[in-house]
Amino acid sequence: MFEELAQYVTDIRLPRFYRVRQHFDETALPKEDVPKILTEKLRAAGAAERIRPGDSVCIPCGSRGIDNLVPVLRTIADFCRAQGAFPFIIPAMGSHGGATAEGQEAIVRSYGVTEESTGCPIRATMETVVIGHTEDGRPVHLDKYAAQADKIIVVNRIKPHTSFRGPYESGLMKMMAIGLGKQKGAEACHSAGYKYMAKNIPAFGKVYLSNAPVVLGVGLLENAFDKTAKIAVLRSEEIEEGEPKLLKEAFRLMPQLYFDSCDVLVVDEIGKNISGGGMDPNISGAFATVYASGGIKAQLRCILSISEASHGSAYGMGAADVISKKFYEAIDFSKTYPNSITSKALSFSRMPLVMPDDRSAIALCVKSCTDVDPASPRIIRIKNTLSLGEIQISEAMLPEAEAHPNLSVVSGPEELVFDENGNL
Repeated sequence: MFEELAQYVTDIRLPRFYRVRQHFDETALPKEDVPKILTEKLRAAGAAERIRPGDSVCIPCGSRGIDNLVPVLRTIADFCRAQGAFPFIIPAMGSHGGATAEGQEAIVRSYGVTEESTGCPIRATMETVVIGHTEDGRPVHLDKYAAQADKIIVVNRIKPHTSFRGPYESGLMKMMAIGLGKQKGAEACHSAGYKYMAKNIPAFGKVYLSNAPVVLGVGLLENAFDKTAKIAVLRSEEIEEGEPKLLKEAFRLMPQLYFDSCDVLVVDEIGKNISGGGMDPNISGAFATVYASGGIKAQLRCILSISEASHGSAYGMGAADVISKKFYEAIDFSKTYPNSITSKALSFSRMPLVMPDDRSAIALCVKSCTDVDPASPRIIRIKNTLSLGEIQISEAMLPEAEAHPNLSVVSGPEELVFDENGNL
């Protein structure tokens, strides 16, 4: 039903593009050394004294694509077993996966987290128990299986959040406040909106540290190429003070687009495995709230597909102006809407304009820009907001790239190549 819309952009000729390499700090831990490094850090944090023989140990797994996730979970489980304990994994992702146990377990398994790969069972439920209340009286929920465990080791990547700023953003405190609380906990924490999230995350997290059997936090930091740059193991009593320091490091390590602005930002794919916002607003510049800022200034944005690992969740599409037909056809609204409803960020699930193919989607953005020479638009194309090592820029942006010390032109100019269906 969208095919006839292509007629509105037949007059737009897309420019040629250059491939450009962006240079970031590539420091990363050797993949083969991750288990050894983590084991040493667990020992140094006194984990052996905190995990006792016979203990059941809950290890939460979130909904983000994290480097070395399986080796990290396996190493923690192995360490627990070496102490005579019985580890198990739970999906800990608020309302993601359509807010169902089956959907959340499917996400976990899609990351390769299985009983076979980690050596311990996976227990999925949306049932929770209330373990306490915040100072202002809101209930704090905890996954039923986690509540039954003798110990909890919280695991998460620490990085800037997509919708607010504060001393705790995406990380250990948020994993407790929202991930372990399942849909009910996430809704309670989000109840006042993102304006108060910087306050609510630690308010809920402190209840976990006081009332739940949390003994350790394993914080993972990644470099600009999504590779593990640092592993930190914090005792439960160190999390409140230690996580903000790790967040500052995460800000320094994260990638960016080395341009102040563009006319059109083209994003090949978005997904919950890529960012909580589908595409990271800290890169794209399109935020769901006014409580965070950053990223590139773009007049218009188009997104072309949903990552397979996102399982049809199109949360984040509301940050775009135009999507392709193939993106529209891949949307699973039952996976998309619960995230918006729970977080009160309805705008991120709104439907952009739909065009029949990639070419017409990009062309509509070009045509719709104002104060722009349509013959030489400034366009940036990226695979997704996690993959920024190499990007494409239109010819009009070449002088900026050549003048920037952290950019190298790899090849070009070249035409964008579309298939017979008009897709890249």
